[in-house]
Amino acid sequence: MWKAVPKIAWGKYTRVSLDVGCGVASFGGYLFERDVLTMSFAPKDEHDAQIQFALERGIPAISAVMGTKRLQFPRNVFDLVHCARCRVPWHIDGGKLLLELNRVLRPGGYFVWSATPVYQKLGEDVEIWNAMSNLTVSMCWELVTIKMDKLNSAGFAIYRKPTTNECYEKRNQMTPPMCQNEDDPNAAWYVPLQACVHRVPVDKDERGSQWPEAWPHRLQRPPYWLNSSQMGIYGRPAPQDFTRDYKHWRYVVSTSYMSGLGINWSNVRNVMDMRAVYGGFAAALKDLQVWVMNVVNVNSPDTLPIIYERGLFGIYHDWCESFSTYPRSYDLLHADHLFSQLKNRCKLVPVMAEVDRIVRPGGKLIVRDEPSAVTEVENFLKSLHWEILFAFSKDQEGVLSAQKGNWQPDTYQPSS
Repeated sequence: MWKAVPKIAWGKYTRVSLDVGCGVASFGGYLFERDVLTMSFAPKDEHDAQIQFALERGIPAISAVMGTKRLQFPRNVFDLVHCARCRVPWHIDGGKLLLELNRVLRPGGYFVWSATPVYQKLGEDVEIWNAMSNLTVSMCWELVTIKMDKLNSAGFAIYRKPTTNECYEKRNQMTPPMCQNEDDPNAAWYVPLQACVHRVPVDKDERGSQWPEAWPHRLQRPPYWLNSSQMGIYGRPAPQDFTRDYKHWRYVVSTSYMSGLGINWSNVRNVMDMRAVYGGFAAALKDLQVWVMNVVNVNSPDTLPIIYERGLFGIYHDWCESFSTYPRSYDLLHADHLFSQLKNRCKLVPVMAEVDRIVRPGGKLIVRDEPSAVTEVENFLKSLHWEILFAFSKDQEGVLSAQKGNWQPDTYQPSS
């Protein structure tokens, strides 16, 4: 694949990818060593241990399914989408599933499809290939190449999403149709799939109209589409807000987190930032062999596109609900001013139980918040027999570091 399309340029031009039906996420594991972050996902089915196995290997993965709802990502954020040994029926139901990939794929980005219809000539395979060809042509995707892998006798096709709307406007048949103007392509929380095509951004100041800078430059520079007329999360013009946040987290991580919280970072690989904002915490960990799942809360300003633009990844979530992952799958969770905001919407007891479920025995939790919220979290953790490694409060902020033990309750309450 690397030689077939040199423009993919792993780890520079292509930094963030999506692996559909990932198995044990070996594709993502291979690319992680090449400076590519891969969001791997697969459903919980008869192979339900695959995502758990991927997380045990230290590879980013979530349990998710392409069904009737949109994936929990913004539009135009993945540089490349991959599906190998792919059994997803892209061509059925008006092409809804492939159109969902089109929504999250960056204009000019690539879709790599390896499946028997690409390289076998059985009757059903030919029928699927013809249907897929008709669908991709109607979506204005360019078929860049078809290659055979001599090692495993499989083949793959590589498609490219258009960077303009010219092809859409010249189609003889408007099938699939263009999405309605009122359809927000960034809306992804419990939004039904639709069999329609979203227009490609073409305004030079609009997100998605230009490819991001090469990695790692995109990590530290404000995206081109952030301008000073926009107000940032912390009350400054957006570009300055972004830069200040990046400097803040570099300072906090280097002066406090690396040595002052009782954490051995060589034992940390799977990390989650429970309230990521611009992804500054994850950016500050760039030189460590870790990956960070950046979570943007659905009731907060939508900063997840900024996180992807800088070459990081993440997902939308509501912490009043459970997170779609297996128990004991993360080494470290980080929560910056999350719990003080969250307790106005839901009770903290089930949230802390979810934290306890997600973190491995021996795993860590770092909390920065109002002193009253930190004290409340500390009491919950003690009731779960966590060890408090560090606790400090000054003025209007408290910091807490804790480690999960091996304790298990003796009795269990039946689920209602």
